Amino acid sequence: MRRLVREVEVRPSQLVLPMFVSDTPGDISSMPGVRRHGVDEIGGAAERAVAAGVGGIMLFGVPADSAKDEQGTQGWAEDGILQRGLRAVRGALGNDTVIMADTCLDEFTTHGHCGFLTPEGTVDNDATLAAYVSMAIAQVEAGAHVVSPSGMMDAQVEHIRAGLDGQGLHDIAILAYAAKYASAFYGPFREAVASSLQGDRRTYQQDPANRREGLREAELDLAEGADMVMVKPAGYYLDVLSDVAAASDVPVAAYQVSGEYAMIEAAAGQGWIDRRAAVTESVTAIVRAGADIVLTYWAEELATWLK
Repeated sequence: MRRLVREVEVRPSQLVLPMFVSDTPGDISSMPGVRRHGVDEIGGAAERAVAAGVGGIMLFGVPADSAKDEQGTQGWAEDGILQRGLRAVRGALGNDTVIMADTCLDEFTTHGHCGFLTPEGTVDNDATLAAYVSMAIAQVEAGAHVVSPSGMMDAQVEHIRAGLDGQGLHDIAILAYAAKYASAFYGPFREAVASSLQGDRRTYQQDPANRREGLREAELDLAEGADMVMVKPAGYYLDVLSDVAAASDVPVAAYQVSGEYAMIEAAAGQGWIDRRAAVTESVTAIVRAGADIVLTYWAEELATWLK
C-alpha cells in the first residue's frame, strides 16, 4: 500500500555524479569513497557511473599549484586539466550520458576566488565575464554537453549564451548555479580541489538567511536564457528549492554538497545512523522539494540501489 501511494520516486536518470580530475590522483580524506581521478582513469570511472544508470556527470578540474595564476588562465587553456579530463570522458562515453563542466575560475586562481580581483582585492564582476565565455567555449570544444557557470557573477549566463552563439555552438545547454549560498558545508570540497581560497566569498555568494533573494537570483538567470537552474546547497535550502521549482519553466537542479555527504558518511561510519536509509531519504527529500536533477556524490551507488 505504501509503495502504491508513494508520491515521489527518485530515478537513476535524474542523478548527476560530480567527479574530480587531477594530475595527482588520490582519495579525499574528508569525503570517504570519493577520489580525485587521473586523466588516464577518469574515462573508466565515468563508464562505471553510466553503467550504474546515472543521468549525467559534472566534471571539476584540480590543477597543480604551479599551474595557478592570478587570473586562472588554465581554466580555459587547451591543455588545462579540466579540458584534458573532458576529452578523456567524452572519448570514453561519447553521447552515452550528459557531460557537464563546472565553469568557474576558483580552482585555477592563486587567490581561490571565482573572478578576477581588483587592485583593492575585491572581485571584479564585469572583468570576469569574458573569462567565463572563454572557459565555456574551451569546455565545449573539449567535449562538454553542458556548461555550468557557478561563480555567481551577475550576467554570467547572458554573456556565456552570447559567446556560445557567436561561435555557432547553439546546441550547448547552460546549467546556471542560480541560487548559490555562502555555505559552511563546502569545506570538504575545498580539500577535494586543493583550494587556494583567501578570505571568503560572502560578497558574491548569498547570505544563508535570505530566502527571497534565492528566487530573485534564479529569475534573473532565467531571464538571461539559462536552460537549467540550480540551488546549492540542497538539503539545508529546501525552502529555496521549492520556491525556485514553483517559479521555473526550465528543469531545476540541486547540489547535495560535500558537507552534506561528509556528515552522513561520518555518522554512518560511527554506527549512529543507517547509511543506506539516510542517503536515500536525503535525496528523496531534495526531489520532493522540487528538484528535477540532483547532483550527489552518491549518484552511482544510489542508482544501483534504485534499479
